[in-house]
Amino acid sequence: MSIEHTDQSTATAGASPQEDESPRPGTAPQSGKPGPGKTESGEAGSGKAESGKTGPGKEGPGRAETKAGSEKGGKGSDRRIGAERLSAFRELSRAMILISVRDKATVFFLVVFPVMFLLLFGTLFKDGATAHAKVAQVGAVQLLDSVHGADRAQLDKVLSITRTRDEAEALRKVRKGDLDALIEQGKGNTLVLRFSGSDQVKSASVKGIFNSLLQQANLAATGKPATYTLKSSRIEDQSLKPIQFLTPGLLGWAIATGAVFSSSLTLVTMRRKRVLRRLRMAPISAGSVVASRIGVTMIIALVQTVLFISVASTPYFGLELTGNWWLIVPLVICATIAFMSIGLLTGSLAKTEEAANGFSQLIVLPMSFLSGSFFSLDDAPGWLKAVSQAMPLRYLVTGSESVLTRGGGILDVLPTMGGMLLFAAVLATISWRFFSWDDA
Repeated sequence: MSIEHTDQSTATAGASPQEDESPRPGTAPQSGKPGPGKTESGEAGSGKAESGKTGPGKEGPGRAETKAGSEKGGKGSDRRIGAERLSAFRELSRAMILISVRDKATVFFLVVFPVMFLLLFGTLFKDGATAHAKVAQVGAVQLLDSVHGADRAQLDKVLSITRTRDEAEALRKVRKGDLDALIEQGKGNTLVLRFSGSDQVKSASVKGIFNSLLQQANLAATGKPATYTLKSSRIEDQSLKPIQFLTPGLLGWAIATGAVFSSSLTLVTMRRKRVLRRLRMAPISAGSVVASRIGVTMIIALVQTVLFISVASTPYFGLELTGNWWLIVPLVICATIAFMSIGLLTGSLAKTEEAANGFSQLIVLPMSFLSGSFFSLDDAPGWLKAVSQAMPLRYLVTGSESVLTRGGGILDVLPTMGGMLLFAAVLATISWRFFSWDDA
């Protein structure tokens, strides 16, 4: 009996490991392949993944954490990109500001130049509300002679009345533009007002002032027939139009702009590209270089003149030229030389094309307004009129008006041409001291 029991124990102990390692019913295997129909997680085979999925439409803890981390990472990336763009914007803006500030000419024309225009126009139109006209009183005028005291003081604020007995001389001054109108006593109580059409604003102002005086005098005689009447007429041909007086001013501005800018920019460009140095070393005289530049600018100025007069003379505008209109040609030639001397000075001082353009603007624009190209300076302060006397454009405008619309002759423009040539000689001498053949 004992022997059989021992054999059975031995047989049990010697059972194969495969039998020992087989899973017991209802338990999961500890290692190796999963059992039939089960996943590695020990669950019954239902197609679920090990990554924590718990069922259709639901997210396990692992996926939720991954999604939250992804969202945080995306927001952080967007913030980094935005910060980088903002930093680039700041640095580029800073660099551009430094570039602009480093160029003193740019700062001047961006900040100081506009303020100068404000001061200029503020000065010109400071008393613009009060028109002031110059009138010649020929002989005795009952209405004007009867104004005294406070009324006379008010009248003197708007009219500068000069007494004279020479009607022909007074008419000549009105035609020339030295006076705005003349007033004389007509038949009975009629006042005769004669004015120039060169400044329609001023002539309308003069007529308005005298109409106001007559109205006050007639109101003082209430219940009686009108005491005074006004008869006004223009001394020029009634066919004259505003184009007669716009053409000289705009033509002068165009010639000044073209001559100054072309001379200045050409000089700076040729110097920066070392063309002047090559010309200096070449067997070409400096006089030939200067003469060629003058010739080109002259051609441009004369073409401008022909175009202006041709367009203004069309039936649409109706410019009517006087007998001595051809004198505009020598006048334009002398003026162009004067304007080129200004361009030579700005081109000698400027080192870059931008600076040359700025300097030219600084000179041409104020000169245009102060020379009467766009409007009359009769109401401007005395010191401003004195400044305008030193500007060649003023003489081109007045000379052009004289020969184109006022019937002026050679004696009227000869002093003007001589003065502009003298101006050119003085400015060219000053410019030569600053002139250089290259930037070295």
